[in-house]
Amino acid sequence: MSEDQSLQEDQVLDPVIEAEPELLLADENVPEADDEEELQWLDAVPEDQRPPENLSAQLAGAFLKAEEYRDQSLRTLAEMENLRRRTEKEIGDVRKYAVEKFARELLVVLDSLELGIQAAAGDSPDVSKLREGSELTLRQFLAVLEKFNVQPIEALGAKFDPALHQAMTMVESDEAEPNSVVKVFQKGYTINDRLLRPAMVVIAKQKP
Repeated sequence: MSEDQSLQEDQVLDPVIEAEPELLLADENVPEADDEEELQWLDAVPEDQRPPENLSAQLAGAFLKAEEYRDQSLRTLAEMENLRRRTEKEIGDVRKYAVEKFARELLVVLDSLELGIQAAAGDSPDVSKLREGSELTLRQFLAVLEKFNVQPIEALGAKFDPALHQAMTMVESDEAEPNSVVKVFQKGYTINDRLLRPAMVVIAKQKP
């Protein structure tokens, strides 16, 4: 190969080699052009529609607010449920104990009727008829009270219960157990398992 041909080939290759750095530089400048386009796009978007810069912080704050509102709603629901239960209980108590005061007043009449029956101890026909009529009235009286869940307290022989009994006095006794009821001065009554009137009783105590 002659020197003139070698020189011509070198002249052809040199422009290609020199052009490669220009291409590389052009490739490196591509992202910069994209960044500029992105900035131009953001500038074109209205401010109220742009994504916030502190999006993560705002999301965290929104989650905290949502959890706070959830707790408040749960507490409100719990308070409403408690209020509903209390209201139902109060309404039920009103229905159950509406006649409590009236029944308590009737007990005085009932006591007088029982005392009248005890006093009618004669054997004469008139006394017997009076006693039979009084006993019938007493049974009817107790039946009416029972319809309203008014029940007598069976105190005689039972262990003293301060929730149901009112001790009038204590007596020494060899037959009865200590702290048991040996005598009833006045009957006690309950209404729907609530104390209407305590039984007035005498309590046994052990002899020294």
